Amino acid sequence: MGGGTAGWVAAAALAKVMGSQLDIELVESEEIGTVGVGEATIPQIRLLTQVLGINEDDFLKNINGTIKLGIQFNGWGLPDDSYMHAFGAIGVGLGMLTFHPYWLRAQQSGQKTDLWDYSLNYQAAINNRFARMDRVGDTPVQAPPWAFHFDAGLVAGYLRRFSEQLGVKRTEGRIVDTVLRPDDGFIQSVKLTDGGEIAGDLFIDCSGFRGLLIEQALETGYEPWTHWLPCDRAIAVPCASTEPLQPYTQATAREAGWQWRIPLQNRIGNGHVYASDYIGDDQAQQVLLDNLDGEPLAEPRLLRFTTGRRKKFWNKNCVALGLASGFMEPLESTSIHLVQSHVNRLIQLFPDRQFNPADIREYNRQCIFEFERIRDFLILHYHLNQRREPFWVDRQNMDIPDGLAGKIELFKANGRIVREGEDLFTEVAWLQVMIGQNLIPAGRHPMADQLSEQQLAEFMGSVRQIISGAVAGMPTHADFIAHHCAADPA
Repeated sequence: MGGGTAGWVAAAALAKVMGSQLDIELVESEEIGTVGVGEATIPQIRLLTQVLGINEDDFLKNINGTIKLGIQFNGWGLPDDSYMHAFGAIGVGLGMLTFHPYWLRAQQSGQKTDLWDYSLNYQAAINNRFARMDRVGDTPVQAPPWAFHFDAGLVAGYLRRFSEQLGVKRTEGRIVDTVLRPDDGFIQSVKLTDGGEIAGDLFIDCSGFRGLLIEQALETGYEPWTHWLPCDRAIAVPCASTEPLQPYTQATAREAGWQWRIPLQNRIGNGHVYASDYIGDDQAQQVLLDNLDGEPLAEPRLLRFTTGRRKKFWNKNCVALGLASGFMEPLESTSIHLVQSHVNRLIQLFPDRQFNPADIREYNRQCIFEFERIRDFLILHYHLNQRREPFWVDRQNMDIPDGLAGKIELFKANGRIVREGEDLFTEVAWLQVMIGQNLIPAGRHPMADQLSEQQLAEFMGSVRQIISGAVAGMPTHADFIAHHCAADPA
């Protein structure tokens, strides 16, 4: 119930994968707008297009899409600091070790090379270049992974057309009541403003923050995380494009939050995420408007939210997706990934009409694990800052989850990073945030000392050379878009 990106991602995936086994009806109202701030993604978005069999260039053309190679964080350590959480590998492993213990050895012996000299994605991004490639010649350097920037409203429309071609029925209407079965409290049907009533076996709640089914009808409960992530508002506004066309998102720290910048083909998406206990709405809006690259193209829009999650993502015969399931601020562009991840999990654990509680418990366990690991990764960004404004000092001094505290301590000692289970963020992602925000380990893995100084210098120099050559051979991001997936003029 509900459209937007979440509703149409779910409809498209279920229709494509399960086909004639399901009768899918999506109820949405043109009267109700969508939040539409999730315009940046992570590389897992390409798994969705591959499963759906969508041509990537056609997709990007129809959604004003651009390429994303990472997220640049400005001012998150000290005010003048800048680093990137670039997708893909840093360097190449050697023997049983990943690359970063060798880099740490070089640093600790006085060779002050930049970690991102060894990131192909970063070097391509910062030079505004991109090319699709399966491999980097005959070298061990990994090809660059990428994600998309896009207009979320256009994505919903594209997936609606795709879904309807697969037999999904769309019903225009607004839900005004939910009928529960008297014997077990399961949802029996929903009632619409025009008097219509729609019954079903499984209901997917994509109604946004309201949670019409999962919360208003089933009273599932919500677990807020504002004591760790106190930002509770965002102001969003598009502005005119500027050059060059950058293949990366930007997240710039402000006095009481941060500002996003997402370059599309036809405009730049901007927003200011902030904590209303530390800054007023009018001042927050002015901060955003003062830091746009181009002329505003619309009136700023205020959004209110509470970071956290539903106590259950699947309750009885209702599964919540998107904002109905919880909210994580878009700092690491995880919102659309969480939709597709939860849809994939639903497909893996798809119920029969008996709705076995064991399937529901496992679905909720996996979703809670994923949400909490992402939560910890977001807290890491805030906690490791060295800024002096009250908002940021409070983030330095706050108590953090035990698991995150242990991960930080492990890294501080000898640069070790342990990925837990199916944590969305890899060791390389954690590495870049911790190094980028000035958490430098005291030691390193002793196996990194097996190379002589000359061997270490030659090894690291060869990686830099391979990356430099690969970037030099790429077209600019703007040229790539123009030749492969330029949107039709408006």
